[in-house]
Amino acid sequence: QTHCIKVMGYGSMSMQCQTVVSAVLFSTLLWLSLIFTMKLCLKQLLSYHRWMFEQHGNVSTTTKVWMLVRIFSGRQPLLYSYQGSLPNLPVPAIKDTVKRYLESVRPLKSDSEFERMTNLAKEFEDSLGSRLQWYLKLKALWASNYVSDWWEEYIYLRGRGPIMVNSNYYGMDFLYVTPTPIQAARAGNTLHAVLMYRRRLNKEEIKPSRIPGTFIPLCAAQCERIFNTTRIPGEETDTVVHWQDSEYVAVYHRGRYFRLWLYQAGRMLSPREIEYQIQRILDDPSPPAPGEEKLGAFTAGDRIPWAKARKEFFSSGVNKRSLDCIEKAAFFVTLDDDEQGMMGDDPAANVDRYAKSLLHGKCYDRWFDKSFSVVIFKNGKNGLNAEHSWADAPIVSHMWEYALATDSFQLGYNEEGHCKGDVNPSLPQPQRLTWDIPKQCQEQVAQCLAVAQPLADDIDFHVFAFRDFGKGSIKKIKMSPDGFIQLALQLAFYRDRGMFCLTYEASMTRLFREGRTETVRSCSSESCAFIKDVEVCRRLIRNASEKHQMLYRLAMTGAGIDRHLFCLYVVSKYLGIESPFLKEALSEPWRLSTSQTPFQQLELFDFVNHPDYITCGGGFGPVADDGYGVSYSLIGEKIISFHVSSKHSCPDTDSHKFGTQIRKALHDLLQLMTINQSDAAGSEQNHSSKTQNKKEL
Repeated sequence: QTHCIKVMGYGSMSMQCQTVVSAVLFSTLLWLSLIFTMKLCLKQLLSYHRWMFEQHGNVSTTTKVWMLVRIFSGRQPLLYSYQGSLPNLPVPAIKDTVKRYLESVRPLKSDSEFERMTNLAKEFEDSLGSRLQWYLKLKALWASNYVSDWWEEYIYLRGRGPIMVNSNYYGMDFLYVTPTPIQAARAGNTLHAVLMYRRRLNKEEIKPSRIPGTFIPLCAAQCERIFNTTRIPGEETDTVVHWQDSEYVAVYHRGRYFRLWLYQAGRMLSPREIEYQIQRILDDPSPPAPGEEKLGAFTAGDRIPWAKARKEFFSSGVNKRSLDCIEKAAFFVTLDDDEQGMMGDDPAANVDRYAKSLLHGKCYDRWFDKSFSVVIFKNGKNGLNAEHSWADAPIVSHMWEYALATDSFQLGYNEEGHCKGDVNPSLPQPQRLTWDIPKQCQEQVAQCLAVAQPLADDIDFHVFAFRDFGKGSIKKIKMSPDGFIQLALQLAFYRDRGMFCLTYEASMTRLFREGRTETVRSCSSESCAFIKDVEVCRRLIRNASEKHQMLYRLAMTGAGIDRHLFCLYVVSKYLGIESPFLKEALSEPWRLSTSQTPFQQLELFDFVNHPDYITCGGGFGPVADDGYGVSYSLIGEKIISFHVSSKHSCPDTDSHKFGTQIRKALHDLLQLMTINQSDAAGSEQNHSSKTQNKKEL
């Protein structure tokens, strides 16, 4: 009998066994080396961004070689397959950042103001800037992303004001369609669809997001905290806490909190079973406990009072157990008694009311600290409110788009409007959460509500779907749809206020590992020159649009202005050094804050066969007290939706008036750029003579 191991004083291995072991070790090392080499090659290829700056049809040889990235991308990658191959965010040269900053503020300052700012910038660049830059580069050597952790902490978590309106944002349901008027049924399908997304997320079965029309992957790190996540208040800073799993949701209805289990013996409840459980909550006649109804106002007010109250009244006993139940839930659900949507005698005004409800509700019937809260209205409309610190809007909209499409096109409803399937009456009753809220705590709840309510009442919202033309018509005139809309917004603001302003557009930096956002300073010398001479010639608008696209590409590829300046400011604070340049540069107000909400990330909607199944996207509150917040979405080829917010307390802003200016600016820009009348939307036919005049310019 032959033995692989022979005992001869010391253990020795037969030649045959040595050969096998050597082959296995060699194969393993070769395989690991191959994987490492492919990841390294992919990382180098993904670090190349020059392709973004090349014109269509004029691709360099380097870019053609770079397209080898397809080979290293894999055919069926998992959600996080590219995370280890994404490049780190580079630190721009301080000289370039300062130069671009000065270019961005030139059209907004007088000659004397600009000269003073130039001197401050030069002094900063020649002295303190170099020292701060050295520390920043040192951080970039060991950190996955030199911006993201500071951005989350100092921009979001250290803010001591209310996150309701000021930070949280919302997403809407279909605008023209309500799949079922039955509240419990809509909740059943919606919650089940969201859980289906979570299951796919946990299994990494969701395809990695890519730059539209390319094979370039985007960072998926933000997806990790979509579910089972809560923002916890602190006296100095908040924290974001994520739990590995949660099998229930917290539900609010008529001032009462419930725990609703969504799994039984490891099996996800069907939509019909969830509907049955939701109906039980709706039918529950029990009144709220003393102090329970408006408890959510703690999450809507200032952060310090909430942190102190949480420590004093919710750190032990029944209150801690109930609060833990809310904070550890997969997400939060509000069963709202109001009816919302495009309905009634004044559908446009009701859509505005719908947006306000999703943004702030009654200030106590949403749990604003949860990663996101699903709202189901009495008439079957739904929507969500999302906390901003843990991720940006594209992450939430990706999930919400999946939920809406799955609800309507995959799960569906029966003829009576109920969820499909059978009812299981043996399911345990949803659990009422119990509270012991003392009088002193109730008084503090009232104080938080007194802070939140005026903030909510002050918001002036206007939401509309612009259907006269969309990105299809804009692309026919060979312009970037986003650049076109940004110019329209600036033209609208100039006509509304008679001035130019610092304009914020959110761009993503998810080409890099753990990337989040960067600012595109859309108001440029080129855009201002065009707006001043809007009736002169088409050349200026093309220059302005191309400049905007260049700024957007720079922001996407890590060469933006504001995140670099922000990190330099953080370093200066750590070192205890004051910089007049940084202080002034970062304190300038964003009177026009804009963001494009991505739509059809999953390509689940068929607008040809189902043209009414569109959502208006979502929106947010104004950043400046005397400014506007504008969110927009390009829906299909023919629709652009807008969400305009401002404050009633500012006499210089009016969301509806600004919406009118946006519509006019869009028409004027298209009319100016239309070469052939057939390229314009039907609404432009009444202006054919003017269009012909523009063609001759």
